[in-house]
Amino acid sequence: MAPVGFGDKVAFVWKVADKLRGTFKQHEYGSVMLPLLVLRRMDAVLAPTKDAVLDQAVALGALEADRKTSGKPVDAGMDLILKKAAGQRFYSLSPLMFTTMLANDKELALQLASYIRRLSKDAYAVMEAYNFDDKIARMDRAEILYPVLADFADLDLRPSAVSNETMGYIFEELLRKFSEMSNETAGEHYTPREVIDLMVALLLHGRTSQELTANPKPVRTVYDPAAGTGGMLMGAAHGISAANDAATVKVHGQELNPETWAIAQSDLMMQDTSPEQMAYGNSLTQDAFRGKTFDFILANPPYGVDWKSYAKPIKEEHEKQGEHGRFGAGLPRISDGSLLFLQHMLSKMKPGGSRVGIVLSGSPLFSGAAGSGESEIRRWILENDWLEGIVALPDQMFYNTGISTYVWILTNDKATEDRGLVRLVDGRELGTKMRKSLGDKRKELTPGAITDITKLYGGARDEFAGDPRVRVLQREEFGFQRISVERPLRRRWEVTAEAVATEPFTRFADLVGRRFDTEKALLAETTDLTAVQKKAFAKVCAIADPEAPVITKMGKPEPDPDLRDQENVPLPAGFFDLPDDDRPKVLEEAAEQHLTTEIHPYVPDAWIDHSKTKVGVEIPFTRQFYVYEPPRPVDEIAAEIKGLEAKIQDWMKGLGL
Repeated sequence: MAPVGFGDKVAFVWKVADKLRGTFKQHEYGSVMLPLLVLRRMDAVLAPTKDAVLDQAVALGALEADRKTSGKPVDAGMDLILKKAAGQRFYSLSPLMFTTMLANDKELALQLASYIRRLSKDAYAVMEAYNFDDKIARMDRAEILYPVLADFADLDLRPSAVSNETMGYIFEELLRKFSEMSNETAGEHYTPREVIDLMVALLLHGRTSQELTANPKPVRTVYDPAAGTGGMLMGAAHGISAANDAATVKVHGQELNPETWAIAQSDLMMQDTSPEQMAYGNSLTQDAFRGKTFDFILANPPYGVDWKSYAKPIKEEHEKQGEHGRFGAGLPRISDGSLLFLQHMLSKMKPGGSRVGIVLSGSPLFSGAAGSGESEIRRWILENDWLEGIVALPDQMFYNTGISTYVWILTNDKATEDRGLVRLVDGRELGTKMRKSLGDKRKELTPGAITDITKLYGGARDEFAGDPRVRVLQREEFGFQRISVERPLRRRWEVTAEAVATEPFTRFADLVGRRFDTEKALLAETTDLTAVQKKAFAKVCAIADPEAPVITKMGKPEPDPDLRDQENVPLPAGFFDLPDDDRPKVLEEAAEQHLTTEIHPYVPDAWIDHSKTKVGVEIPFTRQFYVYEPPRPVDEIAAEIKGLEAKIQDWMKGLGL
């Protein structure tokens, strides 16, 4: 639950944002208000130790005696001493404060810019990512810098008045409100709070929750490789703390976009979290937490985003490291890298057990044929029995897309009774229409809906086993073998006018109309052609004929490529538990049984080419919940039509027609 009174601070900042109207567009408000909130918090936090830090900086030579002129650059050793003097993870070498800057309104822009530049390295990096100098200049030109800064100077953010936890809630609530205001772009970096709440509830359900509450002082780590503004990390941290307020939660994340990284870093900074725990960069190619593992891993990676521009290092890792790297299972198509994020997340699981939650579009469920990168990744997940369940969300849940989305929950520590099983929960009808849409977001999940989905998920095997919105399936039910069904090649050869219409075949015009039972007999009449020409001539003369003799080679029938067909045969139960050496025989037996019972009654001369068989995996979610609705009776439809016709005739009579 959010701290009492934090709403007053949120309302205050929201009211100040109204001063930006006309100078900034609405979607830019957050990029001005959030960094100012960060600056004001730092200003308030550093105030009690400001003189001590400045004195220490003078003693170290980082400042001249006047405290205004910079001295020698701050090295790593000096940085640690100054942080210790400040009692914080950051400090400022500026003698200015928000209140003192206001005393000189003529040079306010210059003073604010100087104040920012004199922040410690980590704090300055955050402000630099906001590109705040441009915002200062725009506010100064519009003559709104002073009133905006004066309002922030009145905002009491002292640690004695606003705790780190409360500051986090203030920041996150403002972030949510500003993100919803800029709904055209919010979806790229911001996940709706109710989706995060659902994911956290699913990750913490059942045995996980029991272990968390039973431990007097649990320590849990959380990681998001596509952190955006840090909403999922904070949502997970709040969820863990709500389950056990004695828990220590250490969050880690990485984000590619500099401004959203700055927002996430600011949020963590407000809660006294080390800046190293929110890294900047592409987690797929520049993993900032290489070799580290985490208890909870969750993300909402971008959907359908092309990864061609950074494909080289990913392909190299796949080819050189194989199963010892992150992408050994396979590479998805270049147009959608979401399954790359999933593989990366699974590589961060602790050997003793972790839980993973990821929001994906429908494509990763089924895209890619047997043997493709996507299918192999799904197969790898099921082979390891990591997929615990999938929840279908209502459509129109996100700001910039109305497509259907799904929450995947994975773990390498399934309960004994869950091994080999996958639970599916259909939550598509549990969304509530919003009174006012936000971009493409027209639906939301109420707290009651989140509770219902969590209960359905947790009770899928017992309490809600008969609920039509729940399915529990063996993992093999998502697998199949793609078999190639062959039929014998039957051909006769007939020379037609078209076959001899071009050189060098015109010389055989006298053969037009003649038929040959074998290719050899035809070619006996064309001894002066080259081998290539003979092959081409035989091809144009060949005619498929179901009554013709079967063409054989070395005593075996040749397959007809035009009659070749492919079918999917379900994997046998327990297939993934079999040793690798036993699998080919089991697959062949199942395929031959399918051939005997399903194909031979209609095509008795067919056979299976087992050398072409491939094992595939797809998760046809919607098919599992399809309910057949028979068409309405013809008499009922006819009666309705007659009734409509009668109404129309009455209307026409009333019009005098």
